[in-house]
Amino acid sequence: MSKLMKKVAKGFTLIELMIVVAIIGILAAIAVPKFADLVTKSKEASIKGSLGTVRSALSIYYSDQEGVYPVSNQLAFALTTGSRYLQDMPFVQIPTSAYGHARLNSEATSLTDVGNWYYNAVAGNVAVNCTHTDTKSSLWSTW
Repeated sequence: MSKLMKKVAKGFTLIELMIVVAIIGILAAIAVPKFADLVTKSKEASIKGSLGTVRSALSIYYSDQEGVYPVSNQLAFALTTGSRYLQDMPFVQIPTSAYGHARLNSEATSLTDVGNWYYNAVAGNVAVNCTHTDTKSSLWSTW
């Protein structure tokens, strides 16, 4: 009898394994959408950083040229010539998600919504050329 009592079952029962699988499934169902949101937010932050870089380069150009902005179709050429202000013009890649291009603002008429840089040579403003909203429901062009 003592030999039988010494034998203890090793391993997990089927119920225990199914409970663990169910818990992992619930955690995955919660984590995957949050992860997708984080990827979209990081892409938006990258575009905001590039926008800040272009605006800083334009400000330095304006100071060097003693109060003159580049003409409207020459922004990239003026800022990248000789790599004095920028080596390359940053690329704008607007992330597509449930938030990114879901809602269109019909009030913005001066933008063509191509997702590149919008430059106003008179005021020296640079913005993202997109009339959709970001993950915080702000218009891309208002950054």
